[in-house]
Amino acid sequence: MTREGKPNIILMVADDLGREAVGCYGNPVIKTPSLDALAAGGVRFVNSFCTAPTCSASRTTILTGQQNHTTGTYGLTHGYNHFSCFPTVKTLPALLRGKYRTGRVGKQHYQPVAMFPFDWGHPDGKFGRDDVAMSEACREFIRGPDPFFLYWCSMNPHRADFVESHPLRPNSFGNPPQAFPGDAELAFAESEVIIPPFLNDMPEVRAELAQYYQSIARLDRGAGRLFKILEEEGKAENTLIIFISDNGPAFPEAKTTMYDPGLRLPCIVRSPFHRARGTTCDGLITWADITPTILDFAGLYADSAAFFGRSFAGILDQTSPADWRDEIFAAHTFHEITNYYPARVVRTRRHKFIWNIAWKLDYPFASDLWHSASWQAVLRNKQYKFGARSVDAYIHRPRFELYDLEKDPDETVNLADEPHCQKLVREFCDKIKKFQQDTRDPWLHKWIYE
Repeated sequence: MTREGKPNIILMVADDLGREAVGCYGNPVIKTPSLDALAAGGVRFVNSFCTAPTCSASRTTILTGQQNHTTGTYGLTHGYNHFSCFPTVKTLPALLRGKYRTGRVGKQHYQPVAMFPFDWGHPDGKFGRDDVAMSEACREFIRGPDPFFLYWCSMNPHRADFVESHPLRPNSFGNPPQAFPGDAELAFAESEVIIPPFLNDMPEVRAELAQYYQSIARLDRGAGRLFKILEEEGKAENTLIIFISDNGPAFPEAKTTMYDPGLRLPCIVRSPFHRARGTTCDGLITWADITPTILDFAGLYADSAAFFGRSFAGILDQTSPADWRDEIFAAHTFHEITNYYPARVVRTRRHKFIWNIAWKLDYPFASDLWHSASWQAVLRNKQYKFGARSVDAYIHRPRFELYDLEKDPDETVNLADEPHCQKLVREFCDKIKKFQQDTRDPWLHKWIYE
């Protein structure tokens, strides 16, 4: 422990990483030894969710403890999108300032930058996809006085350009033509990848999954270098590490959707204080809980009512916490400015209820998902289904979706119109309305005039 009794804190955020492609979450093919070791020395959450399945909206939730519509970051911040936080929002680096040295490296994707006042950092995107070099650049910051907070954000495994030399033109997911100095790329055979239920077993999907796996392996090596630096600098024993992803993988039916592949994500926590090692926790948590949890560990969680989320520090040693929440909420409105499809979600252990506010519109595609080899193959081959869901059901959605997750984990049998479920539908509608009231959701008024 430091003399002040406060741990160092590292928050690691991957870019478009789904839990289906992490070794400790059950994938036997992907190589993630560093993340697996982190889980073996810590706690792996099995019911952890982002609150918005798109990058900037999710990252502002992570760094504020608020919902994206509460902060004003309804969608992406870069380019022509220009979403940003309201000036009244209090961010995690601002709340830590003066109590912790704060640093950031890697992807930002929040605005305005001045509202996220880190003391130290490198320019956004300086290291590209070289996560080993990015971690090595953190050594000088880690070596400084305790306590510190480091926000480490990989750009892997986000989509990038196409592999033009491949006959199917899969996305490269940022994999370099030549390995970065001091690192070695790890390729995966297309025949060996694991096809998750939300994708089709097609050559194009296999080609993209192989590239996706390679990008994840590079992410893992970067994480491993960071963990090694902590040990070499004598900081490992007094450092809290939280590893998450901003949203689900960049494949149709995952990223930008309110289905579990887009929302249910990896969360691995290792702290100097909890006793359990190599265990799981099935408590329902969301990324709105990240800032409150970090402030709790930092001894700065004085006003819990200031956040929509709550600290989960107290349940790290509990496999099935009894005195915890029974439901979580999620909200999505935009990805790019042209991808308007607002939806609000309440999820319990048994059920998921989705209110598609703009249900009369066709579901819009993020540009990288539309142009992906995986989706273009569906269109070219005129396939009826993509994964477990029909293409028509994916594009044309009803106002309400209700799924029994125990009987229907792939979320394909909509119960919202079933007579025996109408009481449950009304209850979930009331819960969403209350959630919207509590989070100052501008889309609350859609209940009134529609």
